Amino acid sequence: MFCHEYLIDLKAGPAAVRAGYSKNGADQNGYNLLQEEAVRQRIDELKQARNVQINIDACYVLQRLLEIDNMDVADILDEDLRVRPLAEWPATWCRYLSGVDLAEMFEGKGEARDAIGILKKIKWPDKLKNLELLGKHVSVQAFKDNVKNELTGVDGQAPTFVVQFSEKGGEGEG
Repeated sequence: MFCHEYLIDLKAGPAAVRAGYSKNGADQNGYNLLQEEAVRQRIDELKQARNVQINIDACYVLQRLLEIDNMDVADILDEDLRVRPLAEWPATWCRYLSGVDLAEMFEGKGEARDAIGILKKIKWPDKLKNLELLGKHVSVQAFKDNVKNELTGVDGQAPTFVVQFSEKGGEGEG
């Protein structure tokens, strides 16, 4: 029961409560369950079965990332850089927009103001982040941090350290 509940939100504590454990100690019980190899294996089996059921695999994810990468703002703007009607947008744009903000613009104040237009802010996916995900998906390693710290002594030899101890209140005490 816990394994099925865990798949809902991938949170051990709430899954333990939904599976019938007491709220007191649910986080610890959930954590303990996730430490058991049999539980982790069952969760993996359930995840795989769910992926098969909804037909999601690595190819599906890669295809979606490619669709986002190929989004071109020219597909939704006309020659005068006005936003085309929504009915003319490619399906990809409708699917992957992060948000749309609309604000009516006015001229004048109070009752004497007139509507002069609508400000449209279109937020599309982060193309750089998408490219990073694509690179990780195909093991490009272009975004892998490659940091190496080395400490060497004179002429590339092993470093030498001199440590001096002093009595409390003696030399070196500040």
